[in-house]
Amino acid sequence: MIRKLGIILEMIKVEHTIFALPFAFMGALLGAVMMEKRLPEWGEIGWIILAMVGARSAAMGLNRVIDSAIDKKNPRTAKRAIPAGLLKVGEVLLFIAVAFVLLFFAAAKLNPICLKLMPIAVFMLVLYSYTKRFTWLCHVVLGLTIGLAPLGAWVAITGHLDLSAWVLYIAVATWLAGFDIIYACQDFDFDRKEGVHSIPARFGLIGALRIAKVFHFITAIGFIALFWMTDLSWGYLVGTIIAAGILFYEHWLVKPSDMSRVQTAFFTMNGALSTVLFVFTFLDLVVLHKW
Repeated sequence: MIRKLGIILEMIKVEHTIFALPFAFMGALLGAVMMEKRLPEWGEIGWIILAMVGARSAAMGLNRVIDSAIDKKNPRTAKRAIPAGLLKVGEVLLFIAVAFVLLFFAAAKLNPICLKLMPIAVFMLVLYSYTKRFTWLCHVVLGLTIGLAPLGAWVAITGHLDLSAWVLYIAVATWLAGFDIIYACQDFDFDRKEGVHSIPARFGLIGALRIAKVFHFITAIGFIALFWMTDLSWGYLVGTIIAAGILFYEHWLVKPSDMSRVQTAFFTMNGALSTVLFVFTFLDLVVLHKW
């Protein structure tokens, strides 16, 4: 049982929750300070973490089940747990059910509106895994789905949204869509051969990387806009400048003629970016403003 759980956790890359979790914290913190003039309570943060873990675990599990046939054909993904025979589909479905129960339970402990909006999040989580079968906009759908993390955390704390919350949502959504395009460049040849829809398969490697740059430019604009739209000050602005530098470095690492550093750009840089922005937001609002 423990061995199976370890395989499942490795399959869903649970450690990559760090990509979106700092942005969920950022949404919760901004919402609490801006809308309610307080800091989030520890209990609220705890339930947000559990909701995030449940949502992401369910999403990744669904993705692995739905894409298992495609993964088996792709040399890069053929050794994943399901196509390699390390896990049965039924075992993963049971894990997905538990993850959704965790998400439901955590949402029920937060603002009442969270339960009402949860079906939208679940629909988006399921939809993404099918989009690569019919549209190259699958990366955008993924971004809009993961972008719900800060939006959901904002709602969980405040019960409503304002323009700043939507700007944060768009910034995170375009950030994730951009780096998912970069990640998909690894499967350029396979996707074209098998008819899998993606921006690299549709526009080529050069075009895909250009589109990723546009998305990340929008991301940078969004984070800068938050500086002017909220109570954030120079501390946050320093973090934004560092984050913009990380985005620039990420695109410098990956070139159409050299995909060898995609993993570094995808995992290391993006984990660093979300963490940096949250840390500097926290320092700005909590330390400098002395909440």
